[in-house]
Amino acid sequence: MQSNDVRTLLYCSLPTVAAGVVGVAVSAAVAGGKGALGAASGALLVVLFMTSGLVVLQRTARSLPHLFQVMGLLVYTTQILLLMVVLTALRSTSAFNPKCFAFTLLAATLVWIAAQVRSHMKAKVLYVEPDSARTPS
Repeated sequence: MQSNDVRTLLYCSLPTVAAGVVGVAVSAAVAGGKGALGAASGALLVVLFMTSGLVVLQRTARSLPHLFQVMGLLVYTTQILLLMVVLTALRSTSAFNPKCFAFTLLAATLVWIAAQVRSHMKAKVLYVEPDSARTPS
């Protein structure tokens, strides 16, 4: 990964983890141990899904730059659909509180997306790569 990719990952994951910690604290206060477990599971799931999507997107950008926009839409759509499938599959679980899981998952997803938008808007990435192999004649 390039340094700006690592910076984007850091700028996105830290606020998301912080939102997960807040979600765990609130869920523990509201629903006890099962709420805290659900909130921690939701936040962890978001961090894993979104990190993997970011890694896939950055690899695609390097190897197939002409497909970057299409892959971005595909990755984000797939992530949201997979999160919806997980929410649907775990809605009646008794291992943790599903409402705390869902609310923390939603909050962490929104925080990740907002942090990623902010990170990309503040990044100063060259969109035209200078040809370093060329020497002036």
